[in-house]
Amino acid sequence: MKKILRRTYFGLILFLMYAPILTLIVLSFNASKSRTKWGGFTLSWYVSLFQDEAIMSALYNTLIIALVSAVLATLLGTAASIGISAMKPRAKTIFMGITNIPILNSEIVTGISLMLLFIACRVTLGFTTILLSHVTFCIPYVILSVMPKLRQTDKSTYEAAQDLGAGPIYAFFKVVFPDILPGVISGFLMAFTMSLDDFIITHFTKGPGVDTLSTKIYAEVRKGIRPEMYALSTLLFVTVLVLLILINSSPKEPADTKVTSSRRNRKQVFRLAVPAVLVILLIGGGIGYSLKNAGNASGEKLIVYNWGEYIDPETLDMFEKETGISVTYEEYETNEIMYPKIQSHAIAYDVVCPSDYMIQRMIENDLLAEINWDNVPNIQNIDQSYMEQSESFDPGNKHSVPYCVGTVGILYNTTMVDEPVDSWDILWDDKYKDNILMQDSVRDAFMVALKRNGDSLNSVDVNELNQAANDLIEQKPLVQAYVVDQVRDKMIGNEAALGVIYSGEAGYTQRENPNLEYVIPKEGSNVWIDSWVIPKNAQNKENAEKFINFMCRPDIALMNFEYITYSTPNKAARELIEDPDVRNSKILFPDQEDLKNCETFQYLGEEADNYYNELWNKVKSR
Repeated sequence: MKKILRRTYFGLILFLMYAPILTLIVLSFNASKSRTKWGGFTLSWYVSLFQDEAIMSALYNTLIIALVSAVLATLLGTAASIGISAMKPRAKTIFMGITNIPILNSEIVTGISLMLLFIACRVTLGFTTILLSHVTFCIPYVILSVMPKLRQTDKSTYEAAQDLGAGPIYAFFKVVFPDILPGVISGFLMAFTMSLDDFIITHFTKGPGVDTLSTKIYAEVRKGIRPEMYALSTLLFVTVLVLLILINSSPKEPADTKVTSSRRNRKQVFRLAVPAVLVILLIGGGIGYSLKNAGNASGEKLIVYNWGEYIDPETLDMFEKETGISVTYEEYETNEIMYPKIQSHAIAYDVVCPSDYMIQRMIENDLLAEINWDNVPNIQNIDQSYMEQSESFDPGNKHSVPYCVGTVGILYNTTMVDEPVDSWDILWDDKYKDNILMQDSVRDAFMVALKRNGDSLNSVDVNELNQAANDLIEQKPLVQAYVVDQVRDKMIGNEAALGVIYSGEAGYTQRENPNLEYVIPKEGSNVWIDSWVIPKNAQNKENAEKFINFMCRPDIALMNFEYITYSTPNKAARELIEDPDVRNSKILFPDQEDLKNCETFQYLGEEADNYYNELWNKVKSR
């Protein structure tokens, strides 16, 4: 019985450890992008992985930063350890205490403090700042590994070597260094691992166009992980597994077996093969990226800051070829993550794509430059109705050009809902308990409750907001989950009957599951507009205007529409859509009648935002 329990327990541990990895491996071969639907076996994600410059760049950056920072941290940490070990006891205690503070300190404190230091010293955030931060972060761990070995070293041996005529450096490398080598190697491996795995410090100290795997994966999780990341994770897991098997399956020589010179050489070559291949890949990758970046003969550049997967990468290549302007492209996940970077002036972005209410906030805080419309003649392709709606957050249309538009509505499964859906009221129907998905967003959730009550989604009336909060608390027992991107997969997989969703996502879900329908409730909803703007501290304003004009070109707007699936406000691009069902889709291009009660979000001020968040926390905590 005890044996059976042991095996059961061991099996359970193995299941918990490897079931998630097995799931990830299976998904890497799934032809469908949905995690809940099997679309057949495919290797296409592995092919596209190696064609994805952003992922491969992140992988290369991760490896080179980890390797270089580990080497530098090991050199500096070892030298510091030798210096500390030579100090008097009191000084040694003080310095070891100072060394241990970064280890005990929270990483987020270290990351923010390093970012503020770089900004104060006017150091441009980028690859170099990440490298310096990782070296700083890793040095204490090297010291922690080397110091115990130094304590075990017999100083009299070192002194004896000097008495016999050896110089200090020669004596150190011949006597001391061999004794502390295990600690040095341990420190190097720890530094390499810490750097390889770091996210927080990298997140705060990285600049535009520079990503590591940790920051890239974080961005993917926030917007919905692409299958290419499953393929990458599978390859990393298999690589580690193969290395472990090779290391642990090396045949051991019997004690009485004479090892020949040729066999010893073969073993030595085998041990050096893996690091040699790694170094070759790093050097080759570095040369490749250097040659690519050197291809911009004009020297003109542009830094674009946009939502994740919110542009067709091919359009960026086309822009570079046509204009000779080199584009550095960086992604963010939310308006709230983007705003502090623009406000701090830590990085001089040239073009940004915020949402309506955030544009209003940026205008009010004097963060945006006015656009010279002489440089953007393609503005004539933007539907006038969206230009008029933009005036609610950008009076006079001086600072923004609409890029993508859409609505928020109800997605419902016709096999699970057998009644007309035309009102937000259905989300409070007990019949659909545990089958309702709400957006995990304070403004979107309150928008539903406010519009249901006939109030403005930009309300700052305390009574209206309290009533909306009470309604959301009343609804909460009926809600299966508060989600963001997951509403898409759950609805495709028939896991819920009703969900609040963005129109662009709704169009995609209908292609995956024909039983899904989308409706804008009669009480009205949110019409959102994401627009191109130019920060006031942009270093390349004319290039930014050339880019915006390029994005307004009908063929380019069509490419972006087909890539990201969100509606385009470009009327000329809409006319180029070949599929009449798409061109005339009420989801993507609703009639003005459907939008009569809709509004765009506006920035309500810090006090109102705080009150919204206070009420939202009250809703979520019930």
